[in-house]
Amino acid sequence: MSRIGDYFKLGDVFRYFYRVFQKPDPSRPTNANIRMMHGINRISIIMFLICLIVMIVRAILR
Repeated sequence: MSRIGDYFKLGDVFRYFYRVFQKPDPSRPTNANIRMMHGINRISIIMFLICLIVMIVRAILR
């Protein structure tokens, strides 16, 4: 059985964005498809967090 705090862990999300600012590992192969996939993932996570904040603010202001 999981606790309510398990649903609100954002550590993995912040760790993912922290890796954005690091230099890429030269031993890992990269191509355009992987870069595009990571870019789309970042955009979708940012949009989700913005929408979540907007929904929380709207719920509080009601």
